[in-house]
Amino acid sequence: MVNTKVTLSGITLDNPVIPASGTFGYGYEFAELYDINILGSFSFKGTTKEPRFGNPTPRIAECPAGMINSVGLQNPGVEKVISEELPKLAKCFHKPVIANVSGFSIEEYAYTCALLDKEPQVGILEVNVSCPNVHHGGMSFGTDPAAAAAVTKAVKAVTTKPVYIKLTPNVTDIVSIAKACEEAGADGIALINTMMGMRIDLKTKKPVIANKMGGFSGSAIFPVAVRMVYQVAEAVNIPVIGMGGVSSAEDVIEMMLAGATAVEIGAANLVNPFICKEIIEDLPRVMEKYNIKDLNDIIGGARK
Repeated sequence: MVNTKVTLSGITLDNPVIPASGTFGYGYEFAELYDINILGSFSFKGTTKEPRFGNPTPRIAECPAGMINSVGLQNPGVEKVISEELPKLAKCFHKPVIANVSGFSIEEYAYTCALLDKEPQVGILEVNVSCPNVHHGGMSFGTDPAAAAAVTKAVKAVTTKPVYIKLTPNVTDIVSIAKACEEAGADGIALINTMMGMRIDLKTKKPVIANKMGGFSGSAIFPVAVRMVYQVAEAVNIPVIGMGGVSSAEDVIEMMLAGATAVEIGAANLVNPFICKEIIEDLPRVMEKYNIKDLNDIIGGARK
């Protein structure tokens, strides 16, 4: 028998497999396909203080080994998420869930996190700092260590549950940002969010996506994600959730060897809605193949 259980900030997961925010809705959509309680947890759709309609269409462009999206954080706003989405989610998922939170000011992050922190279903707050800071020229909070630390401090001041800061890879030094978040009180780091990408339509000679550029995700970004998880896990003393191009049980093992305690699967859910189920079912076979008895023994193994 192999042990697939891992622990994130005191919360024990049956396995490290977590569907990533924005690719799994609020869970109940996938619950029609299989019992989602086999998941370690999942991160629900990014939530903001106010409802957001999202960006103009087209929002998605295909590309080799991945996709580009610019959905624009479409969601009904935190109050509707709490009053409508979470009760529906509770009927089909009976484990602590990860609440992904976005904001356009420090005050918005704190407001939204404070409300979600009170929800019994929420186990971890995953704070996405890839959003533009409207009070400072629109630069992403996650591109500046001081800004990322300020968000972390503000959220920690109004919450009691573990706070994981989700970092953007669109920076030159992700380690300094991760360390700033740790020093500001973060309980964990989640990385990587999407990279920036673009496609141009040869017929129209214009960008495919209405917003011109969008988040590039899919298996093509996996080596970048592994490298960044390795660097961050080596530099901080808090748990890391790794993500970015993961699409197999082997990828999960590789991400954990780089230093991840748990692993999120994003774009692969959009290609194959059963991918997380298949990865969980395949994990024991892959562990036995590589003589791994306990997943906890391999976390950060590539650095030892």
